[in-house]
Amino acid sequence: MSLENTRVLLTGGTGGIGNYLAKAFADAGADLQVIGRSVPQTRGAGHMPADLSSISDIERVAKLVAEWEPEILINLAGSQFFGQFEDQATSDVHRSYILNLVAPTILAQAVVPAMKERGSGQIVNVGSIFGSINYPHFVTYSVAKAGLRALTQSLRRELKGSGIQLTYVAPRAVDSGLNRGGVAKFVELTKMAADPADVVAQRIFRAIRKKERDVYIGVPERFFVWMNAMSPGVVDFGLAQQTRDVRNLLNSGINGEPDHV
Repeated sequence: MSLENTRVLLTGGTGGIGNYLAKAFADAGADLQVIGRSVPQTRGAGHMPADLSSISDIERVAKLVAEWEPEILINLAGSQFFGQFEDQATSDVHRSYILNLVAPTILAQAVVPAMKERGSGQIVNVGSIFGSINYPHFVTYSVAKAGLRALTQSLRRELKGSGIQLTYVAPRAVDSGLNRGGVAKFVELTKMAADPADVVAQRIFRAIRKKERDVYIGVPERFFVWMNAMSPGVVDFGLAQQTRDVRNLLNSGINGEPDHV
């Protein structure tokens, strides 16, 4: 699939994964626009400034997106909170759900009409393994990513026959801007595999070029996704000790923390 002059819209294009993904599209000759608060570092990429945790900004930029008529939409921007559920500020819960789920939904609404008329297009939602294995101490993040996965499946069924491809990519832990501080200690404690951001970006890029449907990164993680769907009680048991260890980590003085990209 050639991407030369293809209109590509990317959110989260200035974060750890986003920088690498933006460069891959720029190198492929795509006409790239990045939505976000920060100006993209990628040479040749356009910028649609917006705070995707603000409803008014989302509505404003969605109108620009509809006029630009991208051929590929990539919803990558996200945020996560690691910590005790009751410690997450109400304002951060609100912001997290808007950024992780509401913004992708409204942007998808903005691009679908032109894609339908053209008879082609691709919507790519970057979720998380935690959207299928709903993880303790990442409660609101897991809920939002589960919603993003559901959005992808629902749209895929609704848009069948329209020529619009829906792609869902679920990374496991990523060594990027979202994994630092307490999250880094969590990854170390649980011995969870963390993939380099450039490797994840290349996997997402390949999934887009090949128009794959669902991509779950990591062999053990794919197994646990299956197991959680078939026998969630087994996963409950498997996570019990890990949950106690993480609770002890948090009680030792590691504060819950929000991360946004």
